[in-house]
Amino acid sequence: MNRTVVLSVVCSVAMVGGGLAAGLAAQSAPELQQADAPAHGVWVDSLDLSKAPIRRPQAGRGNRATGAPATPPAPLKFVLAGVTYPHAVPLTSDNDLAIDLKGQAVKFQSMVGIDDSIPAGRGSVQFGLWVDGKKVLDSGVMHGGDAPKLVAADLTGAKRLVLAVNDGNDGTGGDSADWAGALITMASTSTQTPTVIDQMPESAPPIASSHTAEPTLNYPRITGATPGRPFSFMIPASGDGPLTYSATNLPAGLVLDAKTGMITGSLKSAGQTVVDLSVTGPKGKATGQLTIVGGEHKLALTPPLGWNSWNVWGGIVDADKVRAAADGMVASGLARQGFTYVNIDDAWEGGWRAIPNPNGGPGRNDPSKSRDAAGEIVTNEKFPDMKGLVDYIHGKGLKAGIYSGPGNTTCQGLAASFQHEAQDAHTWAKWGFDYLKYDWCGYPERANTDSPLELLQKPYILMRGVLDTLDRDVVFSLCQYGWGKVWEWGQQVGGNLWRVTGDINDAWSSMSSIGFQQTGHEKFAGPGHWNDTDMLVVGKLGWGRSDPRPTNLTPNEQLTHISLWALQAAPMLIGADMSQIDQWTTDLLGNREVLGVNQDVDGHAAGRLSSDGWLEVWARPLSDGTMAVGLFNRSPEAAQVSVKLADLGVSGTQPVRDLWRHQALAPAKDTLSATVPRHGVVFVKVGTPKPGK
Repeated sequence: MNRTVVLSVVCSVAMVGGGLAAGLAAQSAPELQQADAPAHGVWVDSLDLSKAPIRRPQAGRGNRATGAPATPPAPLKFVLAGVTYPHAVPLTSDNDLAIDLKGQAVKFQSMVGIDDSIPAGRGSVQFGLWVDGKKVLDSGVMHGGDAPKLVAADLTGAKRLVLAVNDGNDGTGGDSADWAGALITMASTSTQTPTVIDQMPESAPPIASSHTAEPTLNYPRITGATPGRPFSFMIPASGDGPLTYSATNLPAGLVLDAKTGMITGSLKSAGQTVVDLSVTGPKGKATGQLTIVGGEHKLALTPPLGWNSWNVWGGIVDADKVRAAADGMVASGLARQGFTYVNIDDAWEGGWRAIPNPNGGPGRNDPSKSRDAAGEIVTNEKFPDMKGLVDYIHGKGLKAGIYSGPGNTTCQGLAASFQHEAQDAHTWAKWGFDYLKYDWCGYPERANTDSPLELLQKPYILMRGVLDTLDRDVVFSLCQYGWGKVWEWGQQVGGNLWRVTGDINDAWSSMSSIGFQQTGHEKFAGPGHWNDTDMLVVGKLGWGRSDPRPTNLTPNEQLTHISLWALQAAPMLIGADMSQIDQWTTDLLGNREVLGVNQDVDGHAAGRLSSDGWLEVWARPLSDGTMAVGLFNRSPEAAQVSVKLADLGVSGTQPVRDLWRHQALAPAKDTLSATVPRHGVVFVKVGTPKPGK
């Protein structure tokens, strides 16, 4: 059935004496501005939106110290270009709303735009409308202050309507999108009312197993260290055991334990050495090469793989939970897929909940109890033996990470490292830590993304200099939320990785807005210096606010998450409870071919090749001469996504391999195309590998 779609732009708004010009209301649809619905009309906001992803009134904060209650939330107001709408659907960015029309609707109409509460020029959204699985409306990208648009669609005979809003590929800040006066007109003979449809549960797509019976060499295939400092590297190999390892041409100072596959010692000199590896087991033998690089600042030559405590445990992390993470990393097989770091986030420091709460419940943190009389940082009772814990992690063949910040206090209000930088770093080295996450919270000088670069860089330059004086290598992770375009200077101040966004959570809107806004950052990533798009949100999570529960991402959204992070050469730090990791999540994280893209030795991060706001193509060249390509669908319905081979730098007919399923697909001639599910991805490798790769 052909559907008529109207998309008209309301006339530009003139400013008179600092206010909106009179008469604007006459230029927009007056029936959408009424409190009462017209005959046969149904306001969309009159439907049950209790589970819908919409902006909601926020209560004012109370005061826990004084016991003052929170103030009641004020009702939302919906204003576009000076016109107030009694009815609206304030759909949050990167979300959608599906409606069952019962086959009895005839028309949809709405004004769309960014709410007047957002300053001109801020925010960027794209409105879309789908009818029975087909996109019938696309507003294009709209910003704060843009004239609103009147949209309408013929719904005669339609069964399903989906309203969607995406961010404009720059994150969700300021994206207060309004479907103002959103109205469904039903047929005059209609006997039913539209209803909101819950998203149907999604079965997990089939993916390849992370387990192989035959010996297999995994990734990374390159590692680096500073000569004279402790060296430790677990050969990333899997297969049915027992496995026996051998290596020829190891650099001077290093030895291999043939039973464990651990290479340890201390490099005697700088330089690059190619080591021939073999792994033998009951089901066969695998061979390959590992490049070992010695020199100053040769750490993190591929994006760090590991685990961080925050997304599952938040402030309630303790030593037993960290030990369980190390145990789970080994038991799941992920340690042999290259996952190396076990990182403790905030809340290990002394003073945790040391100030009693007069109203009962958990106490408040006391940073004055984070140091001893000599000023040395101390742990709280949850970490009674930090060195013993780190030794336990090292005993598993893994490495350990710690958290602090350049301010007086951390994000949890415990002591950070301001004016104790050298003292703290030497304490961490004494305990044996290999990784430092350095979080801006609590810095004595106020700052934001527009602050002078000298201010934003100063504390990181200081800590990098301190770390360089230690007797062990420490990977340096900058965490300041992307302020000052840190991707442009993170390497300059000595960072091995740097957060490029705010905190992630396990909502599609959070993960996708972070991942898909990274275009243009790829040129600043490479061996030893990576854009950090935050920790992974798959598996069982909780942030310490609840018992770990399954991620809110659907299986296809999880595939998108890991594919995008792999393409962008982002660090992959698992945020889940490793003691409860299931097989599908293990296979998701431990897919050898996907990790091979993330850990590719050339370190060329992917950029966006194309996007219409809903469908995107990202690609990166790999060291074997092929291209890794992600076909992504950010829309609410399955869609065909295509890319010309010429845009990938290849031509003719090319082999295509599905990386998630480890299967050859039909060769692509001139164009690569696939049907991609809602919020899903088709992740492939295109081309013929070079001989020997």
